[in-house]
Amino acid sequence: MNLRKVLFVSSIIGNAACFVQAATPVSLTKDTEIEKKVEATLAGMTLEEKVGQMTELSIDVLGNVVGGEFKLDKEKVKNAIGKYKVGSVLNAPGPVAQSREKWKEIIGYIQEVSMKEIGIPCIYGLDQNHGTTYTLGGTLFPQNINLGASFNPELTYESAVITAYETRASNCPWTYSPTVDMARDPRWSRVWENYGEDCLVNAIMGSEAVRGFQGDDPNHVSEDRVAASVKHYLGYSMSRTGKDRTPAYISESDLREKCFAPFKACVETGALTIMVNSASINGVPVHANRQLLTEWLKEDLEWDGMLITDWADINNLYTRERIAANKKEAIEIAINAGIDMAMEPYNLDFCTLLKELVEEGRVPMSRIDDAVRRILRLKYRLGLFEKPNTDYKDYPKFGSKEHAAIALRAAEESEVLLKNNNNILPLAKGKKILVTGPNANSMRCLNGGWSYTWQGHLADRFAGEYNTIYEAVSNKFGADLVTLEQGVTYVAEGAYYEESTPEIEKAVAAAKNVDVIIACIGENSYCETPGNLADLAISENQRNLVKALATTGKPIVLVINGGRPRIISDIEPLADGVINILLPGNYGGDALANILAGDANPSAKMPYTYPRNQAELTTYDYRVSEEMDKMEGAYDYDAVISVQWPFGYGLSYTTFDYRNLRVNKDTFTENEKLEFTIDVTNTGKIAGKEVVMLFSSDLVASLTPENRRLRAFKKVELQPGETKTVTLTIKGSDLAFVGADGKWILEKGDFRMQVGNQVLNIKCSDTYKWETANICVNK
Repeated sequence: MNLRKVLFVSSIIGNAACFVQAATPVSLTKDTEIEKKVEATLAGMTLEEKVGQMTELSIDVLGNVVGGEFKLDKEKVKNAIGKYKVGSVLNAPGPVAQSREKWKEIIGYIQEVSMKEIGIPCIYGLDQNHGTTYTLGGTLFPQNINLGASFNPELTYESAVITAYETRASNCPWTYSPTVDMARDPRWSRVWENYGEDCLVNAIMGSEAVRGFQGDDPNHVSEDRVAASVKHYLGYSMSRTGKDRTPAYISESDLREKCFAPFKACVETGALTIMVNSASINGVPVHANRQLLTEWLKEDLEWDGMLITDWADINNLYTRERIAANKKEAIEIAINAGIDMAMEPYNLDFCTLLKELVEEGRVPMSRIDDAVRRILRLKYRLGLFEKPNTDYKDYPKFGSKEHAAIALRAAEESEVLLKNNNNILPLAKGKKILVTGPNANSMRCLNGGWSYTWQGHLADRFAGEYNTIYEAVSNKFGADLVTLEQGVTYVAEGAYYEESTPEIEKAVAAAKNVDVIIACIGENSYCETPGNLADLAISENQRNLVKALATTGKPIVLVINGGRPRIISDIEPLADGVINILLPGNYGGDALANILAGDANPSAKMPYTYPRNQAELTTYDYRVSEEMDKMEGAYDYDAVISVQWPFGYGLSYTTFDYRNLRVNKDTFTENEKLEFTIDVTNTGKIAGKEVVMLFSSDLVASLTPENRRLRAFKKVELQPGETKTVTLTIKGSDLAFVGADGKWILEKGDFRMQVGNQVLNIKCSDTYKWETANICVNK
């Protein structure tokens, strides 16, 4: 099969533009003046300068910690840049967040040396993954999984705009974000870094993040925007073991239809850089896969951006993957496959070895020039030649109340109400409240990884000015039990994670004196491989805590706080209320308190399928032949597989009624636009937001069809009693799939379309097949 023959249908881009007011750029096109500058600079470069530009080092090798403060070693900087011509530096020293002043000092000096020694600016990169995560005093937003749960692309865009602004206030022009890998396996330690399990959600949210980071003209990125690096290309999340950086075995249809789609959307929104998957797909390491890196991405999409490795991943080609005998051979394979810049990050021998490979004819000069063009193009697009540095004094809104308000709103719209028996929520005034559990008084748990440090383990030190769940609930409901009839009390941690001795008795004793228990359970912070696990169930200590609290007879509200779903099927029945707050960031405690009090009405939906049992792991778009037991889900649709909560499920304090689903064409061809219209009414007593989702089911197909697929969504706000007519538009070709012959096909026959509890059938009038890439993109 020729895997280059790819087609990704227009829903990925065409729908994205429907949900945000600003226009989304369709593609990244070359700028004539920039290309002239690139060619002029390239023509004057030596081979040493070229391979240096293709090298990225970690900041830790350029300095030392002296008296608790990082100091650049000027000789090391001069050696790296002056001798080896290194073109990029990454990471925070330590790695620990630094002040804006320190970033100005560090990056400013590196740029000074770079311009003096080689006349080409350095490009510095940071993992600003959910806000200004490596700059002290910056705004931390909810993690991407929360933004996925919000189903609000505008929030994703706004958070990226603010993150870019505050990152440039840190004198840094490049962030390794967004992550669009898709959370297809709940065991994976990086579920929380992307926007959920669905490819359309990741495509829309990822492309809005790219637009927010870079602006609407990626050829001329302004001084308040940064270059994005979309990651991790591709299939990274779908490993067979569920563990980080382990092999994936992915069907051709999933690789094309789902894994590639979010990256394609981000490329067509102007993404300037892409980071590569550390592992392998079907036995081929992605860093060595020319078909995926060069043919699919650069040639088929005509993308002129830059590909960067992940951390030391070229080394893995010989140390772990064993497709190369040594580092030199690994470099040869990776660069010829299409890698443009190597995140080394500790050794300069990459420069020496790559130069030797060129001189020996094993890596053609044309490949080197192509890579360096892409790197220079990036630096010119960012304006670094004209202005290598930015000054924090020019960014007065850094860490402002204005930015905080948006982070709070994002947190409120991303915390999912999953259970509300007898309307226990919002809590009535005058209630005495016990807040307990290991996540009750921790900023680390609210933020997760990539928060001030890689593992997020110092968040409580750096985020002390923000409110934990306990602090936020105390502020909202009153903490003085002596003078107030109502109040909040807190008991140590009540129960810990797997490794500690719980203090369950204290929590049970305190519960006897309150009206309601808020049990805050979940995970501690983690990131990447340290987050691998062997048991998906929540820790026994935490389950025992909830079971003991239930013996008091007091109503329990479970607050689930973590980066992935942990199985709680034995304790969920003991709770009257359940809220999954995921990883809502520094304002997540305040957002939860607002929801508990009824000052904010929850509107989030599950961004992934929450499993009920260890051996039943699935996604909402499973093949119909996988059906097992009856699934309870939003609107009681006809899916039949056992889960705790399905993708797209979430409650509100108000109710919504769906009526009168209709379509402009009940019989269609591949090029026709299908407009689905539905009347949505707020039938409750308070204002609320509802996510209106359009699903399709292919009733008969030449491949066993999926249960259903999300084709469009839109979030609307309705006042009590208000009705809005919502239109969701797709193209006929959006319903195509990759057939058994590896080619895209839209088959004649019936499709079942669903919005809420409303269903109708439409018919494709003929069968259509495509041979070439991108034929159905809606320009």
